[in-house]
Amino acid sequence: MPKDKLTYNNYLKIDELLQLQQLKSKPEEHDELLFIIIHQTYELWFKEILHEFDKLRNDLTNGNTWGSIKTMQRVLTILKISVAQLDVLETLTPLEFESFRHFLGKASGFQSIQFRELEILCGHRSKHILRAHENEPKYKKRLTDRMEEPTLWESFCSYLRKKGYDIPKPERKGENGLLYETSSEAQNVILDVMKNDEEATLLIELFVDFDEGLQEWRYRHVKMVERTIGSKPGTGGSPGVKYLRSTLHQRIFPDLWEVRSEI
Repeated sequence: MPKDKLTYNNYLKIDELLQLQQLKSKPEEHDELLFIIIHQTYELWFKEILHEFDKLRNDLTNGNTWGSIKTMQRVLTILKISVAQLDVLETLTPLEFESFRHFLGKASGFQSIQFRELEILCGHRSKHILRAHENEPKYKKRLTDRMEEPTLWESFCSYLRKKGYDIPKPERKGENGLLYETSSEAQNVILDVMKNDEEATLLIELFVDFDEGLQEWRYRHVKMVERTIGSKPGTGGSPGVKYLRSTLHQRIFPDLWEVRSEI
């Protein structure tokens, strides 16, 4: 076979991929492989969501309704898969996890750069995110660069202005939590959109679907951690369940929720 012939294996780099699951337990614990594969898979999905968000924000800024809708539908499908993956992880019992947990050292999902990037694009800010990477300049720069980019809500407001709606530009205020405060002026515009623009309303509902879906993922993640390690500190000394509970019910698009009381 010619060296340059493209095959399934060399296109997807299967040999390299299957070498990336390197267990730390000695002797090797059977269940560590599942733990690694699940989390590597999450990182791949986070990469894809960030890739889709780049396109989404560009489409929104250019007023491309149907491109934005298609992208949001894809992201929502990925989010459903991400929630379902927790079912697989929950087959790992507390004793099975404990059998290799101490080999993980200070490694923790709290350190996931891509999930933090995702949160940043959703409009969340937190000083502890940067502090967690004080000794990793390249990761800290990635996060600070993301903080300068338009968020999903800013891009959506640009989309509405592109369509002729006089929605105010979101003002960045919060240093911890969501960047923006709710805006009655923005809600009035959104209500007008929902009454008179079916295509833009479909996009609004997809944004609410994503907001709700991310909250669902957070809840399922909290319960998975709680059933596995209880109230103990997380891997690497992170706050564990206590911190994760504090992230529940964090709305990304509060104006899209608040306006429903006015309909």
